[in-house]
Amino acid sequence: MAGEVTLRRFSEADWPWLRDWYADPQLDEQLGPIDEAWLHHVLSEDDGVELVACDGDVPVAVVGCVWGTSDDPDHVITDLAVDPGRRREGWASATVRAFTAWPGHPVTRAWRAYVDVENPAGFEFFAKLGWSLAETAEARGDDLHLFRAPLTE
Repeated sequence: MAGEVTLRRFSEADWPWLRDWYADPQLDEQLGPIDEAWLHHVLSEDDGVELVACDGDVPVAVVGCVWGTSDDPDHVITDLAVDPGRRREGWASATVRAFTAWPGHPVTRAWRAYVDVENPAGFEFFAKLGWSLAETAEARGDDLHLFRAPLTE
């Protein structure tokens, strides 16, 4: 089972192994494809961050977000990918807990995540983490369920 993870910023040196992860059909279907445009975006973004979660020095997950704004203050998790060889070991939960507590984020009132209707594992994941189902895809009129986790003071 997963332990605690350490987080570091995603770098260009991470691209080869992350691209290899996306050779996994399940990961590619749910989050892919990733390409050079994605890489360029995460390396140059200033409205969010992409972090690598490591077990020691070994990457176990990648997670990204867009930070809230004055008009829309919640931070939004944009992607969460776990090493396909380490699924169902608790790394995603450990990563999200560490990620939402990471001190490099600007202050926010809450976190959001959007989960595709065709991703029941993602739905179950955020529900088990204790995030609230704020709005169903049907209520939103699209294919994405909205989960929300307010911060406690």
